[in-house]
Amino acid sequence: MSSTAEETQRATALLHAEQKASTLFDEIETTLLRPGISEKQLNDAIHHLGATRHNVRTHWHKRVVRSGRNTLSPFAENPPDRTIEEDDILVVDLGPVFEEWEADFGRTYVLGDDPAKLALRDALEGIWVDVKREFDADPDITGEGLYAIAARRVEEEGRKQGLGWVFGAEIAGHLVGSFPHERIPNDRVTLYITPGNGEKMRSKGKGGWDRHWILEIHVHDKVRGFGGFYERLLTVG
Repeated sequence: MSSTAEETQRATALLHAEQKASTLFDEIETTLLRPGISEKQLNDAIHHLGATRHNVRTHWHKRVVRSGRNTLSPFAENPPDRTIEEDDILVVDLGPVFEEWEADFGRTYVLGDDPAKLALRDALEGIWVDVKREFDADPDITGEGLYAIAARRVEEEGRKQGLGWVFGAEIAGHLVGSFPHERIPNDRVTLYITPGNGEKMRSKGKGGWDRHWILEIHVHDKVRGFGGFYERLLTVG
């Protein structure tokens, strides 16, 4: 069984990994994001930046850099490479490993001043905070219950803004931990925040450890043809 000190150590390691990922993303935003380059070129530049300046030796999931209509593509797909435009919206989703601990961090960026794109980007963090608040308030919440809350909040915010948003993914998060971890099979719904997962999210994992979760907010504006994404640790911090 795990001890309180060990649980604290694990949670702290995950938080530190996320903080390092946040620093990496800050540098991506200030030094790499610009129109006129392709998604692949930006992806390669992010890989180089992570390796040379942030000691990232591996990622536990594929690096995702998408712009424009490609932001509507599911994570598992690999849409055709696209050149980033002057007035574009971009999603960056990385899973860097720092000192054997996984981070999973995703942000949305807008180049230009398109009001619908800015509204979507600016709403993401607030929706995430609202969903976390409901998670914190219910010690017995299940994966399917939190997914329903996330989907509802996206639709509510879309109606409020008059933009008709929908939740744009089949999951709203997943487990995260030390690396290398056991691969999460697609059919293990109990390891995801998704419909069909009726298990309590605060149930213990292997060895009696607390399970730690990433919460993802996916917002799609299908009428205008773009989406946005925001994710970070739900259970620490």
